[in-house]
Amino acid sequence: MKQLITMVCLFVCIQAGFAQKNIDPKEIHDKMQWFGDAKLGIFIHAGIYAVNGIDESWSFHNKKISYADYMKQLQGFTLKKYDPAYWASLIQESGARYAVITTKHHDGVAMYDTKLSNLSIVKQTPAKKDMVKPFFEELRKRNIKCGAYYSLIDWSSDNYPGFLKDSSRYTVSKDYDRWNRFRAFFQGQIKEISDTFRPDLWWFDGDWEHSAEEWESQKVRTIILSGNPKSIINGRLQGYGDYETPEQNFPVSRPGYNWWELCMTSNDNWGFHHDSNWKTPYEVITIFADVISNGGNLLLDMGPKEDGTIPEEQIHLLKELGAWNKKHEEAIFNTVGGLPQGHFYGPSTLSKDSTTLYLFLHGKVNGQVMIKGLSNKIEEVTVLGNGTKLQSKVVGKISWSPVPGLVYITVPDSVADKYVTVLKIKLDKPLRLYKGHGGLN
Repeated sequence: MKQLITMVCLFVCIQAGFAQKNIDPKEIHDKMQWFGDAKLGIFIHAGIYAVNGIDESWSFHNKKISYADYMKQLQGFTLKKYDPAYWASLIQESGARYAVITTKHHDGVAMYDTKLSNLSIVKQTPAKKDMVKPFFEELRKRNIKCGAYYSLIDWSSDNYPGFLKDSSRYTVSKDYDRWNRFRAFFQGQIKEISDTFRPDLWWFDGDWEHSAEEWESQKVRTIILSGNPKSIINGRLQGYGDYETPEQNFPVSRPGYNWWELCMTSNDNWGFHHDSNWKTPYEVITIFADVISNGGNLLLDMGPKEDGTIPEEQIHLLKELGAWNKKHEEAIFNTVGGLPQGHFYGPSTLSKDSTTLYLFLHGKVNGQVMIKGLSNKIEEVTVLGNGTKLQSKVVGKISWSPVPGLVYITVPDSVADKYVTVLKIKLDKPLRLYKGHGGLN
């Protein structure tokens, strides 16, 4: 068993070390500052798949629908009620500091006016408009960072090898001229997006289908940074990204790289879908609290309809999340990850100077919460959002021992938030934790 545990730990360390193996965290530290402080982003999967409410791109790739029938959705994509100012205002109300929108998914349909292909919503749909440009303009009016999702793969391009799940057009090693034509195309689109929109963040997808060498990932990074050195690149560029991007499910332990982001749907699908399994505000907020407790960001998705409207359930979710964020923003934004596991049974964050500790209490609050191994003296405990002062009590502290006692804080029902209650604990000095084994140690 000991040998097995050692092997598992070694594997985890290796994975963490090679996740973004080509990027030195020290060299990108300054540009990553806003991302680390942001905590919350909104992901937007907009595309023709919203017309029928089917899986984005994957529906034809996995043969749920024919490619021809999938592409017929182009004729139903209208954006007749698209209001980018409302979108941006809703995102601002949610508390998000950045937003990421699809510029092109795996189906190859550009959501902007690309000059490198005829396959765009500007040229091929009744919408006849660029979706990205006005949205970025509205975000920037509100000082919200702009992110561009871009799929490296393109199942509609005749020059791309992949198409259906069980078939390909050709093998790269046997037709490198064709592959080079595709590389010139997708790299050209990346430069086009970079020059036209100057995204603050790039969210790549689809890198699993080819190696870093085949994608020319280092060249792609250079194309982006030569135009905008401060652009941040997600971790799906075969080792040439700036942060990790686990998807959907919260990792059991914090990802090993310095910066990370959990991308998550608000129901069970990314784009608009006939899917009523909506996450509740409580579920999203508790997941969000876990994410920031572990030093990460949450990228929460919404899938607009073909006419540009947002489902009411998603609007409700963003508004409730926003109200909770506004009430507790001090404990969320511009903080760092909190106590290591074992010191407190729940999420926590710290102020950057480590003199203020924030505890997130899930569910109904009734009775005492406990902190273990806190060597600091507590100056004050208050309930964030209403200012109620609470009493703390130290139990088990022996005068001659360096071992701190257990801290108990009684939290009455009357101060409970309807989703997650947050306690603010002011410490006498920067956080100090006891790591010993008890007694005189």
